[in-house]
Amino acid sequence: MESLLTDRLATLSHPQRMAVFRLLMRRCPDELPAGEIAEALDFKASTASVYLSALTQAGLISQRRDRTRLLYAINLDATREVVAGLFVDCCRGRADICPPQFSDLLWSISPMTDKTFNVLFVCTGNSARSIIAETILRDRVGDKFTAYSAGTAHRSELNPFAVEMLNSKGHDVSLLRSKNIEEFQGGDAPLMDFVFTVCDRAANEECPTWPGQPVSGHWGMPDPVKAEGTDAEKRLAFHQTYGALHNRIIAFSALSFENLDRGSLQKRVDEIGKETAKQE
Repeated sequence: MESLLTDRLATLSHPQRMAVFRLLMRRCPDELPAGEIAEALDFKASTASVYLSALTQAGLISQRRDRTRLLYAINLDATREVVAGLFVDCCRGRADICPPQFSDLLWSISPMTDKTFNVLFVCTGNSARSIIAETILRDRVGDKFTAYSAGTAHRSELNPFAVEMLNSKGHDVSLLRSKNIEEFQGGDAPLMDFVFTVCDRAANEECPTWPGQPVSGHWGMPDPVKAEGTDAEKRLAFHQTYGALHNRIIAFSALSFENLDRGSLQKRVDEIGKETAKQE
C-alpha cells in the first residue's frame, strides 16, 4: 500500500499530469474525451495521451472506450486512498495538522440547516445560460434561495434573445446585468452554499476556491448564443436552454436539504445533472 501511495504521488508530482488530474476533479463525475482535455489545457494530442496514460496506469483516472472516442474520468476510490494515506497514515489522523479550511469542513459534514441558501451560477460570458438560471431560481423558488450569476470572462451586455425570452415567460429582467466572478470573491461578498457551472468552458477553467467550501455541480449544456439559422431557430435554442435549466433547478429545489448530509447532497446534485441531461 505504501508503494502504491508513493507511485501515485510521484505521478501527480509532474505539473502537467497534475493539471489533467485537477481538470478531471473539477469535472467529476463527468467523463471527458481526450480531445477536450487536450484543448482545455492547451496540450498537443500526443502529449495529452502520454499524461493520460500515466494517470490511468497509476489508477488515478479511469478510461472507457465509446465507439471511436476514449473517455476519461477521475477514479474517486483511488483519490480517497491517496488522501487517506496522507491523513491517516502519515498524519495519524490528527485534524489539527490539516489546513483550517479542511479541518472545518470535516466538522461541517452534517445535514443542511433550514435556511436561505446562496446559489451562484457560473458561465463564461454571463450573457445567457447563467443569467437564465439565476432568473429561474429567483422567480420560481426564491423563498428558499438567493440567486446570483457571474462569468469568468463576462460580456458588457446581456444577450438580447435571452432577455426577450425571459420577458416572454413573465420574468422581471430589470435588475439583470452581466457580472464577473471577481465580484463574488471579495471579503464583503455573500458566502455561497452552492456553485453551479452551466457551460463546459467555465467548468474546465481554473475557478477560485470559494470560501466555505460550497457544494458544486456541473450542469453544462450547449450555448444558445452559438445557434445558427433564422431568428426563429435562434429563439428556439434559447427556449430549449430555458427548459433544460428549469428541469434541473426544480429538481434541485425539491431536495430534502434538512435530511441530507454534505456527501449525500453532492451526490444528488451530480445525479440531477446527469438525469435531466438524458431526458433532454
